[in-house]
Amino acid sequence: MTKTIVITGVAGFLGSHLAAELLHIPQTTVIGLDNLSTGKMSNMEHLLQLDTFQFIKYDVADTRVLNIKALENIHEIYHLASPASPKFYQATPFATIDVNIQGTKNMLELAKRTGAKLLYTSTSETYGDPEVHPQSETYRGNVNTWGPRACYDEAKRMGEVFCYLYHSLYQVPVKVARIFNTYSAGLRNDDGRVISNFVTQALTGADISVYGDGTQTRSFCYVTDNIRGLILMMEKEVANGQIINIGNPIEYKIIDVAHLVKELTHSQSKVTFHPLPEDDPKQRRPDINKAKQLLGWEPQITLEQGLQLTIASYKQKLSIS
Repeated sequence: MTKTIVITGVAGFLGSHLAAELLHIPQTTVIGLDNLSTGKMSNMEHLLQLDTFQFIKYDVADTRVLNIKALENIHEIYHLASPASPKFYQATPFATIDVNIQGTKNMLELAKRTGAKLLYTSTSETYGDPEVHPQSETYRGNVNTWGPRACYDEAKRMGEVFCYLYHSLYQVPVKVARIFNTYSAGLRNDDGRVISNFVTQALTGADISVYGDGTQTRSFCYVTDNIRGLILMMEKEVANGQIINIGNPIEYKIIDVAHLVKELTHSQSKVTFHPLPEDDPKQRRPDINKAKQLLGWEPQITLEQGLQLTIASYKQKLSIS
């Protein structure tokens, strides 16, 4: 039997990678939804050549998405749609709120109607600027509702509430992945996040911009590890009704990442320091014991390996030999 899978946000970084991976599975078709607010058609060039992939340009926050005929007989929904970079979600705060609240409700309603399983991609941002380290799924977070990141952080948290309600009240099979910093060669080089900024700046000879003193930490997960975790979550019944961290538990200071990128690119760029953005977390590192126990999952790609792949791809994008 053919399995039909819906991916929202399919033209984005994670969505396009996920679609490509799922389409390698025999007897699988993918219907991708995206309003192209931050996603790019170029991310789907290879997918659009396939008979097993259908793209529908649509805003999943619009309740009329529930009337799309192609979505009547589906088996799984990966709800990834949302700006994820502070640069983009702060530029469109109300749309970010809509896609994570109304868009999530719409996809849960679609799952309820069709009997499909749903995986919602939440975020490590639900932990805010954490006072507990590393962060486990039981930690309730330290999020500021009165600041520039709140439109994303709080909307994702509300999306989780909708997932809880549809699971507990209507028995919809729901899984919530809290994703920590993910990167790869496919990340837009104008994305504004740490890895894309550092690699682009190093390759073009621009100053490498470190915000704050660089002692704040992050944990970086290569995209193939992330996608493997999401697919395992969808497959495993034991993940039903669970929130699970998906990220790399190895922690790096931002200043060390800047110097590693400079070293790997053989760049002459200077490292410069700039004011830390408001509400920027000081530490970010997942406790992945739950993922290990329930999914048998942990990352395999080291930061250096992932950076080398990313640098090689960005060189091609930027036409640097």
